[in-house]
Amino acid sequence: MTLLQVASDVSTNVQNAEELIKTTSKIGWRLVIDLISVFCLIRFIYYPIYKHRDLFFTFFIFNIIIFLISFLLNKVDLSMGAAFGLFAVFSMLRYRTEDISIKDMTYLFLTIAIGLVTAVTKIKDTDDSLEYLFLGSLNGVILLITYLLESNFLMKKETSKTVLFENIELIKAGRGAELLADLKERTGMNIHRYSVQKIDFLKDAAYIKIYYYE
Repeated sequence: MTLLQVASDVSTNVQNAEELIKTTSKIGWRLVIDLISVFCLIRFIYYPIYKHRDLFFTFFIFNIIIFLISFLLNKVDLSMGAAFGLFAVFSMLRYRTEDISIKDMTYLFLTIAIGLVTAVTKIKDTDDSLEYLFLGSLNGVILLITYLLESNFLMKKETSKTVLFENIELIKAGRGAELLADLKERTGMNIHRYSVQKIDFLKDAAYIKIYYYE
């Protein structure tokens, strides 16, 4: 009876070790696909356009954390109470920063989405290699769509900038053409439209948001 119990324990340990190796292999390959995808997104799409390095750390850390949490939660059976408790903890988190643009928030969301998709996407009754190929292709489609939207292939990319304009006489109604011509001459940009944000009559100046194509 003792020998049978020992043999059973050995068999269980071997199965657990094989399962651990299999899980480690899965998380390793998925993490590689995830990191390559995020690196291509940030280094070859985001950085050449916006030239910002400040958020590199944030993008990668958010991506890795979301990937690991999603992968582990997908492997662990949670009770309903634990799941709601974990959701309540995450709901209290806030990402605060002094000045982050809508585009930066969009790329942050993309890094989180790539981590989540790469961690939890499964295809039933499919070989692991085909599953990894599918994940790589899926992330590739996300990168391709992002690149096309950021480039001028599908549409002209409009950029905006707020300027302080002191010739307040041109703000009057009926002088829009003169104001636009003056803005073009002063900035040297091919401005096609503008909007008056704020008028300061004490300083005889106005804040104008100009729009132009790069």
